[in-house]
Amino acid sequence: MSEANQVSFYDFELPRELIAQQPTQRRSDSRMMIVDRDTETIHHSHTRDLPTILNQGDTIVVNDSKVIPARLVGLRAATGGRWEGLYLRSDENRIAEFLCKTRGKMRPGDLVTLRDTDGRDQQQIVLVGENEKGQTLFRPANEATWEEILSSSGRIPLPPYIRDGMMTDDDRERYQTVYARNPGSVAAPTAGLHFTPELLQSLRTHGILVTSVTLHVGIGTFRPIQAENLSDHKMHSELGEISEGVAKRLQKTKEEKKRVVAIGTTSVRVLETAAMATNGIGPWKGETDIFIRPGFPFQAVDSLLTNFHLPRSSLLVLVSAFAGRDLIMRAYQEAIAEQYRFYSYGDCMLIL
Repeated sequence: MSEANQVSFYDFELPRELIAQQPTQRRSDSRMMIVDRDTETIHHSHTRDLPTILNQGDTIVVNDSKVIPARLVGLRAATGGRWEGLYLRSDENRIAEFLCKTRGKMRPGDLVTLRDTDGRDQQQIVLVGENEKGQTLFRPANEATWEEILSSSGRIPLPPYIRDGMMTDDDRERYQTVYARNPGSVAAPTAGLHFTPELLQSLRTHGILVTSVTLHVGIGTFRPIQAENLSDHKMHSELGEISEGVAKRLQKTKEEKKRVVAIGTTSVRVLETAAMATNGIGPWKGETDIFIRPGFPFQAVDSLLTNFHLPRSSLLVLVSAFAGRDLIMRAYQEAIAEQYRFYSYGDCMLIL
């Protein structure tokens, strides 16, 4: 097995104090490391400078998926024991998949009384069973929809490395991109958290187009890879879409020899999935479990803006596939030395 196919090849030590616990006061004031693949050089800037770094005619691609308040907290009706769950998705029969934890064994038919952020009792949900993936299945105990339940009882599902996942009121706005419009993600497409309406307008003023795709981010995105051999890692599946209008815009960008700049690894996954499925960048809608690792033949993405990722994660593997593992690891070590802020609320890297 080659080194590039070993997950240990994508490991590094990160001082805990560099894991950002709060976002910057102003989104676009986050620091931005610029990594040039052609010259293998590294420079330092800020996200607000992006309009002067990109070229006229380049097209930015953002992920417009919206984070839903998917974390639920409640009490088991029979025992009074605490229950926590992360809503993943539901079907037309209102059966929802959850990752949940509680003490003791629950049985089908058991009820959970959900509580809102003020500790008040809300709707009840009832345990149905488990699916083949080991996820727990619940349905509403009454006629409520899951949208209504999440709206009244849900919390923004922060990653555990941010304040142990404990949400504050500010997170409802800051753990969401300013262009989010399609609900469905259980984690934010974090590269987009650096953008403000003013920055987006400045990009357009400089002749840089801004387009959007959708990829609903799943819980598997931020998990470390467990298999030592990357070939043995099974990616989670996520729903995505590229409209016909956006596909045509990106095709024109390519024809004009300008750059397609993906904002975040989620945008990369949609774009490259569509490129493989349509033999170009055509309209596409469906589920993707694409695992981008070294040797992947990139067809759609020319540049990438991305946050600094967890060690041994599929996101770090993707970025290494795009820019080369040695260059990325050198950039990460410089980011540590320069006290960059890491992970979801941290700073970012522009790979040219």
